Amino acid sequence: MGNPIEAALVSFGSGLIVISLIAAFNPAIKQGIRNLKSAVTKKEIPVWTLFAGMLGGSFVAFQTQVVPIVGVAIYSVASIAGQTASSLFVDRIGLTGGGKKAITKRRVLAAFVTVFAVLVSVIDRIDARNLSLFAVFFGVFAGAIVGVQRALNGQINESTQQSFTTSLLNFIMGTTFLLVFLIVVALLTQVEIVALPSGPWWMYTGGTIGVIYIAFTSTIVQHLGVLTFTLISVGGQLVGSLLIDLYSPTQGVQISAYLVTGILMTYLGVVVGGVGNSQKRRLLKRQ
Repeated sequence: MGNPIEAALVSFGSGLIVISLIAAFNPAIKQGIRNLKSAVTKKEIPVWTLFAGMLGGSFVAFQTQVVPIVGVAIYSVASIAGQTASSLFVDRIGLTGGGKKAITKRRVLAAFVTVFAVLVSVIDRIDARNLSLFAVFFGVFAGAIVGVQRALNGQINESTQQSFTTSLLNFIMGTTFLLVFLIVVALLTQVEIVALPSGPWWMYTGGTIGVIYIAFTSTIVQHLGVLTFTLISVGGQLVGSLLIDLYSPTQGVQISAYLVTGILMTYLGVVVGGVGNSQKRRLLKRQ
């Protein structure tokens, strides 16, 4: 499309259409909407929490601006660093609704191991010439936004008791944000809004995958916490990258030993952060 913001809007919008059609005929999702409305009325959940989906839209907006400046590799490291740092914080204050989790040496070490693992996995693709530290900072900030969004989704899910209702709300907010953002950018710049491109049908399934991802995430973070989920999901992303490069490689891209090493190190981070914390989590939850 030549316009990453419009492409993101198409992805969000297609996901919104899919989840809206499902919601129209799904009693459980409708009950989740009623549960959320009741929770807001009773002030069991702050109204501002409902705008979590806009953080997802903001993440895309930052990404589209930062990646062309620093490249995908450096952005990946910066973004994961932001995600792990914010995950430690939101877990500590109990923003997910699943209880507080202490910032222990083990959890901090796990975060560092994971960020380092991502760095190792992309080190052969990093081009630090004319590096903009300002852009890197915004990459870290974008990642931090994701950590907060995951926590807020956990809190919303606690009220809806229906993960796909949480996903519906996220896509309404995210699509709205990106639509407004695209209009503003189009008015202020020479960005051209183009028609939907032709191509394989599956390229339009990204939004549907996002619906499932948000639904799963909002449930999982309530039980594992944002940091543990982030560590595991980073490993999943790297494994997914490896499989795509193996079975549908981009022209000129080869499987790197750095990527394989990074994947192994990521799961080392999961082990470091996950072992021995169950008792501490239960104690903090009681508090």
